[in-house]
Formats: sequence, C-alpha cells, structure tokens
Amino acid sequence: MASAVKVVLNPHRRSPEAAGLLEKLRARVVGQAEALERITDAYQTLLAGLNSRQRPLANFLLLGPTGSGKTHVVEVLAEELFHNPAALLKVDCAEFQHSHEIAKLVGSPPGYLGHRETHPVLTQEALDRCQTPEQPLCLVLFDEIEKASDALWQLLLGILDKATLTLGDNRKVSFARAMIFLTSNLGAGEMQGLLQPGFGFAPAAAGGAGAQRRLDAAAVGAARRKFSPEFFNRLDHVLVFQPLDGAQLEQVLDLELDGVRQRLAASPGERALEFRCTARARAHLLAEGADPQYGARHLKRAIERLLVAPLASLIATHQVGGQPEGADRLVVDHEPGARGLDFAREGAAAAAARGASR
Repeated sequence: MASAVKVVLNPHRRSPEAAGLLEKLRARVVGQAEALERITDAYQTLLAGLNSRQRPLANFLLLGPTGSGKTHVVEVLAEELFHNPAALLKVDCAEFQHSHEIAKLVGSPPGYLGHRETHPVLTQEALDRCQTPEQPLCLVLFDEIEKASDALWQLLLGILDKATLTLGDNRKVSFARAMIFLTSNLGAGEMQGLLQPGFGFAPAAAGGAGAQRRLDAAAVGAARRKFSPEFFNRLDHVLVFQPLDGAQLEQVLDLELDGVRQRLAASPGERALEFRCTARARAHLLAEGADPQYGARHLKRAIERLLVAPLASLIATHQVGGQPEGADRLVVDHEPGARGLDFAREGAAAAAARGASR
C-alpha cells in the first residue's frame, strides 16, 4: 500500500483581499509594520468566517508617542475599506473625563432629567451605518483612552469581552462585527527617555531588537500601571508604535507633498499648478518639522505653514495659475539662512513671463 504524500501547507499566506489591504496600508502608513500585519490578520479572520460571534472582531490597544500614526492608521483603514476616512465611529475620550458624561455615550435611563433629549452615541444604528454589503464590519475608535473617566473603562469591559452594550433605555448594542481600537500616549515619556540624545535615532539601528524591546516594555509597562488587570486581559493585541526616525520622516514628507499636489489638482477653477521641491527645500521642511516629541504631526504643521500658505497666497493674488497652455510649474527652493521657502516659475512658463516683462 502506497504511503500518503505529505503536503506541507503555509499558514502564513494571506488571501488576495488581505494581501491587497496590507499593501495599501504599507503605502500610506510609514513604519509600524507589526501593527499593519496584525490588523490585516484580524481582517483575514473575518474573511475566513472564523471570527467569534460572542466577541468583537479584534480589540487593539495602540500605544506610542504622539505623531507616530496611531489614529492615522485607523483612518487609513477606514478609507481603504469604505473609501471614506470618516467611515468609523470615533469617540474622543477627552470629552468623557467625568463619570456623568458617560450618559452622552449610552443615554440616560428613563425617568432621569433630560432622558428624551439625550441621544446616545453608541447605538446599533450608528454601528450599522459604518458597514456596507461589501465590508460587513465597522471600525470603532476610542481615541486617547487614558484621558477618560474610570466609568468609561468599566463600560468597555462588557464591550471588549462579550461584544455587548446596554443603553440607558435597556436596548442592546452588538459589537460582534466591530474592530475596536483604543489609542493612548501612555509610556511616551518613558520611551523618549530611552532614546539617545539628538533627533534621528532609530531603535533598530542603535541596539537592534533589544532596543525595540525596551521601548515596547516601557510603553506596555505604563499601560499596565494605568489600567486594571481585568481591562488589560480583554485586549487581543497591544501594539507599540515606534517613534519615527529621520528616514521615515522623509517618507512622510513625500506622502504629505503628494497630498498637497492632490489638493491643487482638486481645487476649483482653472488653476493648473504643479510644483517640485529642491533638496534644500526638502531639508528645510524636515528641519522645521522634525521634532521627536511630536513626530509626523509637527512635520504636517511645517508643511502647512511654509508651503501650503504661500501657495494659497500666490493663487489668491493671481501670481500663478490660469496659464493659457499647460500648467504653471513652480520650483520651491530654500536659501541658507532664510526663514521661508522661495517660489519661482520654471520651464516654458518662466520664459513666457520673462518675455511679457520686456
């Protein structure tokens, strides 16, 4: 009798849908490879139909310093799944620092003053609106969870464990098809203290995996000190977002500049306008926006202040845009010692402008 042939299977392979989602996330979220993979794995579990019916699809706690992409990754996930970055139910936990404010989430019980005027946020209708027939799941984001009252953490215990919430009027809300994200800056100070002095420190380069483990341990330790064991035990994944290094901020710069170009292309009126940044302009934007304490968020502010605002002024005063043939092409440069960027036409548009001035 012939022996059976052993076929080795690959449990790490991803479906085309999950692999495509991971590729799109990687293209828009800089770094944070482990977080993107864990989120994609949770999505693939849903696609395979193996998600638990008694718990949410996945409960994520995203830790790390501000500007490292915690909220951004959830918004990008919403945009890729539903083609709308706002297609998620977001709760700003800073608005729920007192226990009585929890009524805004679940509504007041019947008989309480203002019962009929209180419209709860976490309703079944709100969750269902975030789903589509093609994507039968919803994303729920509790942003900066450490700022919330203990009452909100107690409320979350039932949601994270049994995927169920009881509203003030005793209606039940099911989170069984929800992917829940909690973000927190807990441990950011400890992580910053472990970084070597000076910007541009990359954990993988300075100490390898050991340095990254120390950063992870600092963030997770701070979270364990803040949250109760029963709360922490209901989390499926605790993901630490690493501080962005210099090379990663260059990638963020490219993404942000592409975003400015998309805004120019979508602006109303005949304002065909293109621009390119020289190496000196890029270096100036990075120097102005490179802040290890604020991460990519500080870089975005620098781009708005140094690039977008001057471009808006040039357009509003009709110095650029509206060329009869082709697009206005600008070169953005920086002179050493100057505080801002320089804007000038290049190519055929510049030659036409010189001829008109003679």
